[in-house]
Amino acid sequence: MKPNIIKEKSFDFAINIVNLYKDLAHNKKEFVMSRQLLKSGTSIGANVREAEFAQSKKDFINKMSISLKEANETDYWLDLLHATNYINTKDFGKFKPKSQEMLRLLVSIVKTSKE
Repeated sequence: MKPNIIKEKSFDFAINIVNLYKDLAHNKKEFVMSRQLLKSGTSIGANVREAEFAQSKKDFINKMSISLKEANETDYWLDLLHATNYINTKDFGKFKPKSQEMLRLLVSIVKTSKE
């Protein structure tokens, strides 16, 4: 069976986001932005999973578009948490490329699916 790259990467990304959230909540006592990050960062993979069993091509594109929006929101929260010094530059350097990769993959999937 062919591997589903976006499914695997979005799940791994969600695990990393959950762990970052736990660190921010426990060690930095930051609850508002980190909770938003948790919601959007885990929603990416959840919508990818929903798209797996889409009822139609239109439904698939819709679910993947939602994943794309969530990935973009996650990227925003990472930027904001870094800009406000809740995430240090070293950790930001680990998360930002993965966030950008999610965005690129999802843009490609949505664009290709619409063609």
